[in-house]
Amino acid sequence: MKSVSISGSPRANVGKTDATALRNAKQVPCVLYGGKEQVHFAVLEADFKPLIYTPDANTVNLEIAGKKYHAILQETQYHKLTDSLLHVDFLEIVAGKPVTMNIPVKTTGTSPGVRAGGKLVKKLKTLKVKGLVEKMPDTIDIAIDALEIGQGVRVSDIKLDGLTLLNASNITVVSVVTTRAAAAAEAAPAAAKGAAAKAAPAKAAPAAKK
Repeated sequence: MKSVSISGSPRANVGKTDATALRNAKQVPCVLYGGKEQVHFAVLEADFKPLIYTPDANTVNLEIAGKKYHAILQETQYHKLTDSLLHVDFLEIVAGKPVTMNIPVKTTGTSPGVRAGGKLVKKLKTLKVKGLVEKMPDTIDIAIDALEIGQGVRVSDIKLDGLTLLNASNITVVSVVTTRAAAAAEAAPAAAKGAAAKAAPAKAAPAAKK
């Protein structure tokens, strides 16, 4: 799994006044926990772009006052009106300790249902996975080569070695649904058959014997 490097500055004070001053300076208050110590620090909001505004799953190499930490993004908070980043929580990666991450879903192959006019619908863009970081994949690849119209792949159909999926097992991840074009193509042969039957001349009744 790829890593993003971020540098932060320790926070001298932890409180609303300090947090407001940081945000006014285009910095985001952050906290790192899960390891031996809890660390409060701040990062320039622009530095989060390669970590947050990407479809990829990444770990984070944090450097704070000369100390280095390996972590994952745990939670983000945004302003309700402006969508600006208000606060970020990081979870430190500890050897042998499982973590929970959202891993992107990727489809592979070509669905025969799509070739027949159906539409591929990806209902979940990510799946919540629990396990050791070293076992986490960059993406969860789902083969759609066998999906006909009306078929899909559920969470229970996906198996990841050494990892646990935390989403409900009955949730459909991807499916191929019918479209108007596909429904029309399917109905056309039946309609043509019905029209041909109506157009065929009626058979004459056999003459009565005298």
